[in-house]
Amino acid sequence: MTDSADPIAGLDLTEQAALGSGASFWTTKAIGPVPALMLTDGPHGVRRQSGSATDHLGISGSEPATCFPPAVGLSQTWDPDLVERIGRALGDESRALGVHVLLGPGVNIKRDPRCGRNFEYFSEDPLLSGTLGAAWVRGVQSRGVGASLKHFAANNAEHDRMRASSDVDDRTLREIYLRTFEIVVRQARPWTVMCSYNRINGVYASENAWLLTTVLRDEWGFDGLVVSDWGAVADRVTAVAAGLDLEMPTTGGLSNAEVVSAVRAGSLGADVVARAAGRVARLADKVTEMTCTATVFDVDAHHELAREAAQRAIVLVQNDGDLLPLAPAPLAVIGGVAQEPRYQGGGSSHVNPTRLDVPLEEIRRLAGDHPVTYCPGTDIAAAVGAAESADAAVVFLGLTAEEESEGYDRGHIDLPADQLELLRAVVQAQPRTVAVLSHGGVVRLDAVADAAPAVVDGALLGQAGGGALADVLFGVVNPSGRLAETVPLRLQDSPAYLNFPSESGHTVYGERIFVGYRWYDARDIPVAFPFGHGLSYTRFDYSGLEVDPTEEGLSVRLTVANTGTRPGREVVQVYAGLPGSAVARPVRWLAGFATVTVDPGEQRTIEIPVSRTDLAFWSTDAGRWVLETGRYSVSVGASSRDLRVTATVAVAGDEPRSPFTRDSTLGELLADPVAAKTILAVLDSASPFGAADSALGSNLLRMLESVPIGRMAAFSAGQVTREQLDELLAGINAQRS
Repeated sequence: MTDSADPIAGLDLTEQAALGSGASFWTTKAIGPVPALMLTDGPHGVRRQSGSATDHLGISGSEPATCFPPAVGLSQTWDPDLVERIGRALGDESRALGVHVLLGPGVNIKRDPRCGRNFEYFSEDPLLSGTLGAAWVRGVQSRGVGASLKHFAANNAEHDRMRASSDVDDRTLREIYLRTFEIVVRQARPWTVMCSYNRINGVYASENAWLLTTVLRDEWGFDGLVVSDWGAVADRVTAVAAGLDLEMPTTGGLSNAEVVSAVRAGSLGADVVARAAGRVARLADKVTEMTCTATVFDVDAHHELAREAAQRAIVLVQNDGDLLPLAPAPLAVIGGVAQEPRYQGGGSSHVNPTRLDVPLEEIRRLAGDHPVTYCPGTDIAAAVGAAESADAAVVFLGLTAEEESEGYDRGHIDLPADQLELLRAVVQAQPRTVAVLSHGGVVRLDAVADAAPAVVDGALLGQAGGGALADVLFGVVNPSGRLAETVPLRLQDSPAYLNFPSESGHTVYGERIFVGYRWYDARDIPVAFPFGHGLSYTRFDYSGLEVDPTEEGLSVRLTVANTGTRPGREVVQVYAGLPGSAVARPVRWLAGFATVTVDPGEQRTIEIPVSRTDLAFWSTDAGRWVLETGRYSVSVGASSRDLRVTATVAVAGDEPRSPFTRDSTLGELLADPVAAKTILAVLDSASPFGAADSALGSNLLRMLESVPIGRMAAFSAGQVTREQLDELLAGINAQRS
């Protein structure tokens, strides 16, 4: 096909309708000049299933492909450049395996730590998630392979995921749950977006015209194809009318016939069907331009890239007494995960790796001639004996694939009790003990941190994670990962604790915008480890903070010095806040970040831009992002609770100046400099408003702040009429315009 040709011009209604549903589980139909497409799961590897048996949950086997760190691990790099490089590698592997669209990235917000699919998502923060998601999309699509941004939207639990309604107010939806998608769509222009299973405020995402057309296309400018999650369409006719283009997988022609019948009955426009078919055809034209020739990928190079990503993803959570890095010496390695690593999540994203690094083998390689004793940990006495006879012990802990997966949520965030018992027994025998964690969702770490002096969090690290862990343990690599979500002291402290999972088909987002660290900071709740936390084998100092307004937002400049003895990579985080905001806002929120590598004794000056939108809030009254005028606090540090330098900056906002009416409250008028002088004069002259506060034993103005100004006519005993109020308000509005 050529760009000037209309690929569906010769297709009749039946053929156009058929283009809008799958031919098989993973392919679309070849009709006329439109070729068939292969779509398959990512996001952390290409799951190209082989043979005739295919499924959505990874039961059937798939071709070997590189298993990069899943999003839970990749997010801990805080490194969009690295994520984009991985995206390019995934694009190359997709082409080599004949895949046209790779189904990822998953960018849903981690609203609750119990969500079974959290391992496939990046963060509790929309800016971090959106920035990394955009990098992933740019990388994949640079190779001529389409990305599929998912799961759109407010899909934050697995329980009853195909029916439950996410009941969420507009501001929360815009600032938290849609913001990540908006960033990716605007910055990276994904070729497809995948709508989610769930309802949003009662309407299925696949049938939600406001979501799929008004917001996604009209507001954000999305010009690609909307595909359903597999089996997410309840009513194809309603979905097509709302903006869905492709239903997957195949329905055996049933939904195609429903579309044709609806057009012939006049309940669905033929132009709507043609529009959807045209989008399928344009996607086919786009992805087949660069994938018409076979390619191969460098298995070794991609494994090394996976190892680099895993190295950067590892978080040094605790290192009391500088126990790490370990020197080569007799070592005890304890725990089954050391020999059978947990490196990816369960379900549709499960990848058949090209190879697998085993932590125990990698540790033995770096230990050199020193003995490394291994105990699976099932016999505590054996583990204690091995630890006593070694110079140090490394205990591997974590969750099994059965405990967290797509399709169901966890009931708690605790590590297995037998693992904690094992850790305590080993530490008692060998104080020089390192705890190494493998898990897809947040786990409680207070008991681990109380027992072990050193704690290393690997999340899920992909197929090269075993080597990366050994590199960090022995100091071959200086750890630089940072937590992408808060680790609470207990589940009951988490924001959605009382509103998770759904109940009677509804999930109430009662915590509103206060998700993750926003919640813990607003309520001043102690946490085990904060958002953005991570240690290093060196030390960094921050100084010279300068914050200046720009047309785009803010420019944040500062100097980062390495005052330790090792080269290191620091993740520099910028948080903004607005004391005295007119709306409920977090104490602070992530507004920008950057990574910088600094040698010992050197310093680097970096500049981090902050966009106006990342300072703004979503105004439900104005129906847009609004930037408040005020003095913003800008803090820069190594985590949300390790803020090293702070400055304030005056920002000129763009608040809407709606005219005052009789329904405007006294408080709203008094907050306006123009209106306040006039209103106070009226209050002083009109009885009973001029009465002393002492007459009521209270502050009269504060009592009246919430009273609409139109009620003054009744309260003034006839001294102020409605007509006089209208004249007064007209004069105030004229002065403000």
